[in-house]
Amino acid sequence: MDVATAPPVSTSPAPPRALRLLIVLGALSAFGPLSLDMYLPALPALARDFAVPDAAVQLTLTSCLIGLAVGQLIAGPLSDRWGRRVPLLIGLAGYLVASVLCAVAPNVTALTGLRAVQGIAGAAGIVISRAIVRDLYEGTAAARFFSLLMLVNGLAPILAPVVGGQLLRFTSWRGVFLVLAVIGALLLAATVVVVGETLPSARRRRGGLGQTVRSFGVLLRDPGFLRPALAGGFAFAAMFAYISASSFVLQKTYGLDPQQFSIVFAANALGIALLGQGNARLLRRRSPSALLRAGLALCAAGGGALLLSVLADLGVAAVLVSLFALVSSIGLIMPNSTALSMSGHPEMAGTASALLGLLQYALGGVAAPLTGLGANGAALPMALAIAACAAGAVVVHLWPVRRAAA
Repeated sequence: MDVATAPPVSTSPAPPRALRLLIVLGALSAFGPLSLDMYLPALPALARDFAVPDAAVQLTLTSCLIGLAVGQLIAGPLSDRWGRRVPLLIGLAGYLVASVLCAVAPNVTALTGLRAVQGIAGAAGIVISRAIVRDLYEGTAAARFFSLLMLVNGLAPILAPVVGGQLLRFTSWRGVFLVLAVIGALLLAATVVVVGETLPSARRRRGGLGQTVRSFGVLLRDPGFLRPALAGGFAFAAMFAYISASSFVLQKTYGLDPQQFSIVFAANALGIALLGQGNARLLRRRSPSALLRAGLALCAAGGGALLLSVLADLGVAAVLVSLFALVSSIGLIMPNSTALSMSGHPEMAGTASALLGLLQYALGGVAAPLTGLGANGAALPMALAIAACAAGAVVVHLWPVRRAAA
């Protein structure tokens, strides 16, 4: 397959010919983990440097998350209208600049604002990479390709906190943002070389804001989109509650140092990658819907076990096992919920990808501040937020079934 031209939609991936595209799209879809996870080990130090409470530092995570949500709303519909390549390149260039500015931020307020800009720019990689997959594949093949992306994407949360923790041995949190700028530059160069236009002019959607709003309305009225999108969104919110609070909880409450925390965080991310690859194999015998249900069950079990471990003071081992189950479930949930959500509307893949991302990051943005309530580093707010989000994922997935049976 020549990635510089748009092939017809396929029902099965072609790994040998698509390998370069797979690697680059996986890296582009990893902008969220890269932007959010690499400086997690530095959050306590950042709070000390700026002499602000932990909650103020957590807002830099929330602002980036909001930027990632808003940016998807912008880049997704634009890619349906103008094609995938140009909005993607603009977003990557903006991410590079924003990362450099974050590294020289004079105070936490400026950093919070710049993180929002960084998220808006980085969102182009997330939303457009999903749209490109939908341009090329459909059905179970799309779910399998999204699972393969989880392997590449999974390397980001595995490596990001480890690299961040090691960087802190030689530099400050500012150096972490400079590394993010270098990553942005490398991805910009790789995209120029590897990623061609996958949406021909004849398939592009015309119209402005009104057309985008009408498309959102179509998607929100479609249970085939909304059920898996919300289920994945609540699971993502549980994941982000963990991302937002685990650095403080595991270091302040349970006594891990930055290097130990980065290893724990990487082990949990490895669970995502492993289940993501297991999902790709299981799709040969099971449907995406069945595997999504299995992932949601594991997510709910991990969230419930975490809450019990904290309430009963079962110790750090029980907390870590519960978190591993919860985080690993994302490897089953996200590929299947994404493929199911986007399966019905190939003509608006960018817009569907944008709304999917908005739901995920908006729910995550609500969940993250809840973990900062109470004493700094307290485990109970994190456990409550995670358990509630995991339960929400199951409820929204089952609710239409229960309502229809009533």
